[in-house]
Amino acid sequence: MSTTSLVPGLPSPDCSPRLREALLDAAFTADGLLDLLGAPAYAALARSETVPALRATRGDSALDTLVRLFLLQRPVAYERARAALPIEECLADGWLVRDGDDVRATVDVRPYGGPEGQDWFIVSDLGCAVGGAGGASGQGEGVVLGVGGASTTLAGITVRTPVSSALDLGTGSGLQALHAAQHATRVTATDLNPRALHFARLTLALSGAPEADLREGSLFEPVGKDTYDLIVSNPPFVISPGARLTYRDSGMGGDDLCRSLVQQAGDRLNDGGYAQFLANWQHVEGEEWQERLRSWVPRGCDAWIVQREVQDVTQYAELWLRDSGDHRTDPAEYAARYDAWLDEFDARRTKAVGFGWITLRKSGSDRPSIVAEEWPHPVEQPLGESVRAHFERQDYLRTHDDAALLADRFTLTAEVVQEQVGLPGAEDPEHVVLRQHRGMRRATKVDTVGAGFAGVCDGTLSAGRILDAIAQLLQEDPVLLRDRTPQALRLLVEEGFLEPVRS
Repeated sequence: MSTTSLVPGLPSPDCSPRLREALLDAAFTADGLLDLLGAPAYAALARSETVPALRATRGDSALDTLVRLFLLQRPVAYERARAALPIEECLADGWLVRDGDDVRATVDVRPYGGPEGQDWFIVSDLGCAVGGAGGASGQGEGVVLGVGGASTTLAGITVRTPVSSALDLGTGSGLQALHAAQHATRVTATDLNPRALHFARLTLALSGAPEADLREGSLFEPVGKDTYDLIVSNPPFVISPGARLTYRDSGMGGDDLCRSLVQQAGDRLNDGGYAQFLANWQHVEGEEWQERLRSWVPRGCDAWIVQREVQDVTQYAELWLRDSGDHRTDPAEYAARYDAWLDEFDARRTKAVGFGWITLRKSGSDRPSIVAEEWPHPVEQPLGESVRAHFERQDYLRTHDDAALLADRFTLTAEVVQEQVGLPGAEDPEHVVLRQHRGMRRATKVDTVGAGFAGVCDGTLSAGRILDAIAQLLQEDPVLLRDRTPQALRLLVEEGFLEPVRS
């Protein structure tokens, strides 16, 4: 049962089934928007540019009406709205307000396509659907944002195996809870902001999803000692001097909020469970960022930490000052706030800030696998299955010594291709590259032995027998080749180029 109540001034979820039916009848969906607006206007809307969408919705269809109401947040004539919506229920429940002969929406409702083609709706504050009509600039501190790049990134990397229990920590408008409801028997969603919990309730109701257990409070405090099979969080990770905007600023010094989340997650995970976070972290003078983050990983957990981007402190400060609209304020006030950010970084000896993903898996191993890497290159979302497979490979490598590795059979992972690089007309390539076209899209250079091994690796012969055949072809000592090759094979398995054959 939820520990939160309805928030005054926000809609009630009571008429959500009728409202949802009306939205679907009008094709107010992700696909319907693209069809109505066309690709250029649809893309412009994602850049917060509304003029093309206004031009595209000059008609009088129900879909035109709904786009103007809920996405462009323009007043619409009462009679026109009545033709598209159960208007009296929407007015009574607070989704709309009457303004003379017009009605206006009280919240932003944004169509969102689920991973299996579901038609979902994300509800947020007016003008605060990220990349939507107004952006977040200039909004109050309790603002609740809609769908943004960070939230969709987290949804894409989350492991989606069926689980009994899932926790969405810092739920915001409820996107992660909505995804989790598709594969978790029980979903708990928490937030420090009671408005966010109300918006999450609206998002779930309007999307036709089961209710979640909504709890108000900070970090893990609302859930006590409860444990979960899956924990996800897109927290307010911005490293800033203070907590002016609750939707993004941590309110804790430096990256302490992200560190606390990671360190405390281990005790809230069931065996085999995953905790997945988006995070910012400081690059501190005199410290390697990888070692700093490895120290966050709780005992008994494997971890995969991926740094996707790094910004120096001036770039970082400017990004978030623009996000809050401070660049449009009085120049002296902007300069003072900019100076305060740099003072904060100086005090913490911070030279840059990293952004990326942190995934924990409760393995219970006394030899944990902790991988911290930089990967700024394009990836193919969704990555949830790639994340799950990464930890499965770590289990395999941890339990197989070199002799066991050579005794096993392997196959080349699907969508891996071999590229030969060299001068045109040359008899032999200068080097050979294996490249993935799925998931992380990694590439790795291999020598003649590695290329030969990958070329015949179809799961028929053991790795040792393949190496013996290669040794005979290259006229090498098979014992020496067996001795020096396992390390290279381990790397190919770890990075997902080779898969062990499961007997």
